[in-house]
Amino acid sequence: MKVLRKIIEINEDLCDGCGVCVPACEEGAIQIIDGKARVVAEKYCDGLGACLGECPQGAITIIERVAEDFDPEAVEEYLQNLESSSPAVETLACGCPSTQMQTFETASACQAANQPQKQTAAHSALGHWPVQIKLVPPHAPFLQHADLLILADCAAVAYAGLHQELLKDRVVMMGCPKFDDVPDYVERFTEIFKKNDVNTITTVIMEVPCCSGLPMIVKNGLEAAGKIMPIKKIVISTSGKLLKEEAV
Repeated sequence: MKVLRKIIEINEDLCDGCGVCVPACEEGAIQIIDGKARVVAEKYCDGLGACLGECPQGAITIIERVAEDFDPEAVEEYLQNLESSSPAVETLACGCPSTQMQTFETASACQAANQPQKQTAAHSALGHWPVQIKLVPPHAPFLQHADLLILADCAAVAYAGLHQELLKDRVVMMGCPKFDDVPDYVERFTEIFKKNDVNTITTVIMEVPCCSGLPMIVKNGLEAAGKIMPIKKIVISTSGKLLKEEAV
C-alpha cells in the first residue's frame, strides 16, 4: 500500500558510490548498484535518515512523498535472506589455494645485500596469506598484535614504494570499497577487532572519491567491536605520489 510519508532520496549526481551509507542503514535498504547508492525497495526504508550523517558527499536527504509503506516484517525477512545468502566465515577454509592461510619468511637486509648483483628486483615484504579482506578469517594467527595495513586495491598498483615503505612488518588486508560488499567488510572487521588485540591501524586509499569510504568502514568495525584506537589514513595520488598522512 502506498501512503504519503517521509523517505530518503539519493542524488545520483552527488553520489560517488563510496558505500559508507550502506552499513548505516540497519534495515539494509541501501545497496551499491551500478556504482551508485540506491534504495533497494521503498518498503525497507523507515525514513528516519540514520544514513544522512554518514554520506561524505551530502547526497542523501529526507523528503515527503507518496511511497510504499514501511514494512518491518518484510525488512526482517529481507535481512534474514541476506544473512543466509552470505558465505559464512568458517566455510572459507576450502580446498581453494587462495583461502589457505600461510606465513612467509621475508629477506633480511643482510640476505638482500648478499644476493647476486644481477638480481635487481626488490624483495617482497609480504609475510602472510591471504590478503583480501573477504578471505582473511578473523581467527588468523597473524592478526593478533598486528600492525594492520588496510589497503585499497588500486593503491597496491599505484604506489611504487609499497613494500619498502608501508608493508614491511605489517599485516596487509586489501579490497575495494566501491565494488565489494561494504556490510560484509564492516562485519569482518568487527569480528577481527573482537577476536584480536591489534597494535596499530593504517589505511591506504587513492585520492579518488570512491576510495574515501574505506577508513570509515574500518572505523565502523572498531566501534561495533566496542574498541577505540587511532586510525591513520594515507592518501595516494593517481600518479602514484604519497599526498598526505592524517588521523581519521
